[in-house]
Amino acid sequence: MKMFRIRKGDNVMVIAGKDADKDVPRKVLKILRKHDRILVEKVNLVKRHMRANPYAQQPGGIVEKEMPIHISNVMVVCPACHKPTRVGYRRIESEGKEKKVRFCKKCNEVME
Repeated sequence: MKMFRIRKGDNVMVIAGKDADKDVPRKVLKILRKHDRILVEKVNLVKRHMRANPYAQQPGGIVEKEMPIHISNVMVVCPACHKPTRVGYRRIESEGKEKKVRFCKKCNEVME
C-alpha cells in the first residue's frame, strides 16, 4: 500500500489544474491510493445526469459532484502558519513512547 503525506481531513491547496487559481484551502474527503488520486471538497466539479431511484427515494436530474485529482496537484496547508508547505516526519517522545509525527517544513510546527 502506498503511503502519502496527505491524510483525510487535512486542509490542502490546489497548486495545478483548473482550480489552481482559487487560493482557498479545501478539505480532503477521500484518498484513492490505488490510483494516486485524492478527492477534495468543491474542487474539480463535474455535472452528472442521474436517473431517479424510487426505491432509495432519490430524485433524478443533473447533479454536481467532485471528481478525484492527482495527489501531486495539491499541497498541505499548515494549521499554524496557514501557508501551503511540504511535510516532514519526526519522532518525538511522549508519555514514555516514541511517536512519529508530521511537521511543517516552513515553520517547524507539529501538524497533529
